[in-house]
Amino acid sequence: MTRVIHTGDTHVGYAQYHSPVRRQDFLDAFAAVIDDAIDGEVDAVVHAGDLFHDRRPELDDLMGTISVLRRLDDAGIPFLAVVGNHESTRGGQWLDLFERLGLATRLDDEPTVVGDTSFYGLDHVPVSRRDDLDYAFAEHDAEYAALVAHGLFEPFGYADWDTEEVLAESDVAFDAMLLGDNHTPDSAEVAGTWVTYPGSTERASASEREGRGYNLVTFDADAAGGDDRVEIRRRALDTRPFVFVEADLREGEGAARVREAVRQHDLDDAVVLVDVTGEGDPVTPAAIEEFATDQGALIARVTDRREVETDAEVDVSFADPEDAVRERVEEMGLSEAALDVEEAVRADTIPDTNVRETVKRRIEERVDDLDDLGAFDPGEAGGAAGGDDAGDREAEETESEADDDSESGGADDEVADGEATGDGTGDETTDDETDGQVSMEDYL
Repeated sequence: MTRVIHTGDTHVGYAQYHSPVRRQDFLDAFAAVIDDAIDGEVDAVVHAGDLFHDRRPELDDLMGTISVLRRLDDAGIPFLAVVGNHESTRGGQWLDLFERLGLATRLDDEPTVVGDTSFYGLDHVPVSRRDDLDYAFAEHDAEYAALVAHGLFEPFGYADWDTEEVLAESDVAFDAMLLGDNHTPDSAEVAGTWVTYPGSTERASASEREGRGYNLVTFDADAAGGDDRVEIRRRALDTRPFVFVEADLREGEGAARVREAVRQHDLDDAVVLVDVTGEGDPVTPAAIEEFATDQGALIARVTDRREVETDAEVDVSFADPEDAVRERVEEMGLSEAALDVEEAVRADTIPDTNVRETVKRRIEERVDDLDDLGAFDPGEAGGAAGGDDAGDREAEETESEADDDSESGGADDEVADGEATGDGTGDETTDDETDGQVSMEDYL
């Protein structure tokens, strides 16, 4: 029997709503999963991608993640992982660094055996490159086989990957597919194989209303009755509360009615998201947000969804304006070089006085690298050049109105992120086939 924790989309480093407290929440949620793994003495932790939210995580996020992984390593529990679309770099992956430190195993087309189960990996692969995949995995002699992958697979929401095709063309008969990218937890049986998402470990968008958690997956060759089985159980995480307030205003009602709706909830240290609808009087979002924080909320955001009289009818949002920027960037289909510039201009970690020099240096690095000129080719509009995990796509329906998130419902209307550089099946890629982002060595 093999028991593993299946998690993913931890998005460590995400300063949601520009809040350092929320940034710490994402690391704390990942740490809670690892604590449960140690306490439960599982055989391995399997991470299905998007460990980090950004492809250039800050030092505090890196050191915090290393500290968490060291605890897991000290307990003798392996950390098996693949690369998601939020983590991609040109010269290497942070996962490779953790592997060199002896803290992780990057899964690929060769089996990594834990107990009686062989684990394989398939990194995030853009839709435009999937026709080249041959799903050639090396043979194994374990009782079970599981494929860990990052992408939007059928039959779940926003799917763009044919699960039956993957299973039919793979050299290995998989008993389970342990997936990441879709922030909504779910499981289904496809062609006799269990396919499951654990969901994100923290709410990365306003659309992620259900509680967060992970999967406990058991591969049991000695199940009752003598039948082999794969058992998937959902485990909850105690994460920061989100309070969703609906204020439907009738004619003549206004801010007082909204405050009353807010007052009916326990707001202590919560993220409070207020939706205003109906035909009542105008409401000043800033005043309601201040009221909510005075009542104990950590963060408050008010979205007025009522239509206003203009030349065209619009849905007014007073949530984080970063959402509108992210949505527009994804629609533009910018090249990787342009995304690098866009990131430098908007990054809150780069002082204004250093922006010009940072942009100049990044462009010069790409121009000097003759193998990287493909980075100046336009991307596919709508997110192909950036991160568009299911969380991200799901968030596009709500985040531009209520949240600061991709990925990937973030998911997430996350910042446009790079694509994974490899397909996880062991095929070598040249620099002009990668996403053209800077290497870890350049970062450091």
